[in-house]
Amino acid sequence: QVQLVESGGGLVQVGGSLRLSCGASGRTLNWPAMGWFRQAPGKEREFVAAVRWIGGSTYYADSVKGRFTISRDRAKDTLYLQMNSLEPEDTAVYYCAASRTTTGSITNLSDYNYWGQGTQVTVSS
Repeated sequence: QVQLVESGGGLVQVGGSLRLSCGASGRTLNWPAMGWFRQAPGKEREFVAAVRWIGGSTYYADSVKGRFTISRDRAKDTLYLQMNSLEPEDTAVYYCAASRTTTGSITNLSDYNYWGQGTQVTVSS
């Protein structure tokens, strides 16, 4: 059973920064693609950012472009989401996800096969 584990969430003021991390229990992060999604109270889970392992192409939701950066540290076998200039609208549970998809879309929930339990990010105004 694959387990993705997120960390790094917390409470931050508007304009602040947080860095989320994601690792896998018992294996390396060698899926073709990985991503971050978030779910705010009363809303559906939405795409935030994704990265392809081969080539390193990255994808972002319009709402986070220029503020969030997805990256991977191969040496530490960890996926990151650097979040800057945080806004109250960024408050949500953030989920790490892994995809076996080698081509095509990696921005939809249905493109992903494995999910973490999530980490809470709260931005206070």
